[in-house]
Amino acid sequence: MAGWRPAVVAAAGALLLAGCTSGSDDGGGAEGKPKAGPSASPSATAVSEPYTLAEERAPKTRAEAVAYVRDLDVRPDYFGTGYRKRQPFASDPAEWAVLGADCLWRREPLADTVLASLTRAFELPEQGAKRPVYLSLTVTVHENVVAARRDMAGSLESALRCREQRLNATERVRGLYSQVSAYTDARNPISEDDLSEVGEWVVDGQSGAHPFDWYKFRLGPVTVAATTRHGAGRTEAEDSAITSDMIQGLSLVAAEINRQGAADGSDGSGAPSAPAETKGAER
Repeated sequence: MAGWRPAVVAAAGALLLAGCTSGSDDGGGAEGKPKAGPSASPSATAVSEPYTLAEERAPKTRAEAVAYVRDLDVRPDYFGTGYRKRQPFASDPAEWAVLGADCLWRREPLADTVLASLTRAFELPEQGAKRPVYLSLTVTVHENVVAARRDMAGSLESALRCREQRLNATERVRGLYSQVSAYTDARNPISEDDLSEVGEWVVDGQSGAHPFDWYKFRLGPVTVAATTRHGAGRTEAEDSAITSDMIQGLSLVAAEINRQGAADGSDGSGAPSAPAETKGAER
């Protein structure tokens, strides 16, 4: 299984190049939409500019940021047919996941430069011999773009520092392969920066290793990340489809953030927005 995981990163890059989603609801065409995408998703059109959220339109205080991440619409069917909420569903927005020096993930209070972070948990239930797929989606509001960029860099450094990471007392990921790209890398973008990471998910006491995916987008001062832990019993093609659907769902959330930030009248398709009439103060 390990040999094919870097190829998934390349396939994901092709999906990003396609500009796979749009926040517009004008009934546009479906160019670039993966065949395996969720049937309930908005129409997909090419993205001419990266999805973003201008700092002047982003939350300015922790209270505003908490309301923002809680109000953001994230539907289970964004990630494919059959997904449902998993309990506990939402994390404490005053905490976020931190990878320690011992390569163990822990929930800790937010850093001074983070206003709010909310993780939602979903699952694709067991189907016959196919074990469940566990998916999480995290939206984090940073105090400014610089802080968000540093968080993206820190995420890449974490993967290089800890090739094997302990998720909790019984689960770990290993053999991590990372790739990062930015809008300046001459691609048709979804976000201003993105990070992809794939590897193997292992559960103590269970035989075999299964695919693990982590994708992270930056939209101005906001980062959006999704992970999937694939259950056993699927073919490589089925696992690849799960990964593609997850990326599409992540892109749908990015499109919604972009649409909300384009409240000045832009159609949310990725075209540059008109300047806001009044700029907000620095957070």
